[in-house]
Amino acid sequence: MLDSAILHRLGPFDIPGIGPRYLRAYVPRARPKKRPPSLLVLFDGQNVFDDRPAFAGVGWRAHEAVEKLRTRAPIVVAIEHGGSARLDELSPFASERSRGLLPSLVDWLADEVVTDAWKKLGVLQEPRGVIIGGSSMGGLAAMYAHHARPDRFGAALCMSPSFWFGRGRIAEYVAHTARPLASRIYVDIGKREGRSMVEGSRGLVALLRSRGYDDRTLKFRLDERGRHDERAWRRRLGAALRFVGRTG
Repeated sequence: MLDSAILHRLGPFDIPGIGPRYLRAYVPRARPKKRPPSLLVLFDGQNVFDDRPAFAGVGWRAHEAVEKLRTRAPIVVAIEHGGSARLDELSPFASERSRGLLPSLVDWLADEVVTDAWKKLGVLQEPRGVIIGGSSMGGLAAMYAHHARPDRFGAALCMSPSFWFGRGRIAEYVAHTARPLASRIYVDIGKREGRSMVEGSRGLVALLRSRGYDDRTLKFRLDERGRHDERAWRRRLGAALRFVGRTG
């Protein structure tokens, strides 16, 4: 069992088709009194905790955000990206720009990390208790993962998602994939991120609405002062977690 209130770096783990990668994990101090905790799985593990290893020296400080949730705080596990291989790892589909390795990464997270957490960390052993999340390409990856492996990921947290990537193929994928039985989705975008980013997010949210998502299962936030950076994601993370973290 991992010690609480300590950032752990675990691994490396040899991921099939991808190679050795490390995980970062955080167990909050508070524990739910009447139910097992949820599990939050994040992409771009270097960026989501402290500042030092993060891109541009600014981290999400996810451990601080979950502590503020008190007894609703999830256990956090974040997969580190492979540096120059990041685009390949977080791309759902092969294209002229990437090898599309995300399906292999998602299956490993679902079959190894989530299953292991269910056995060893005492988290809620149901998809509704597992959130997959990320920002930018990680936000795109989270949307894909939720629809590709609904048997493990019951909620998606997509911050400033790159839904435009691959000519918007994620919309086609979602449209032709069965809606997950357990599903809660959060999408946000900063107004200062550019037209293609904003329109891509609005378009996919509209698609989800057409599939029956309502205000209880889908939240879209347009951040009037938001930019495409870690400071904006850190600022919005707490509210995002409060929405996707509901398991009832």
